[in-house]
Amino acid sequence: KATVNKEWVLVDADGQALGRLASEVAKMLRGKHKPNFTPHVDCGDNVVVTNAAKIKLSGKKWTDKEYIRHTGYPGGQRSLTAQELYDKDPARLVEKAVKGMLPKNKLGAALFRNLRVYVGAEHDQEAQNP
Repeated sequence: KATVNKEWVLVDADGQALGRLASEVAKMLRGKHKPNFTPHVDCGDNVVVTNAAKIKLSGKKWTDKEYIRHTGYPGGQRSLTAQELYDKDPARLVEKAVKGMLPKNKLGAALFRNLRVYVGAEHDQEAQNP
């Protein structure tokens, strides 16, 4: 942990395919692009994704891709299509795609906290010079 040098990376999602963008962002969050990558250490960069509203999905994914959740009650399975989730909050579409590509453990939760997604071109991380 002492040798980890984290940087701020700015990624523009304008016109990019959701999955391809998400896999690159997950790689940066994990730190796999660095020569000092260690599997059990958070050695990735902090990533700022802008223009999440301009993301692309191919084929019929806007209507056919479903995001399923459960309320915890019997018969409480709920689902949203990609279009419905996009209409609520376009940033959540990118966040869910990236989160699904991170490890499903405490390290994955810590890595996910290094991600910031913004719907428009403006972001709050000006001080970090991403």
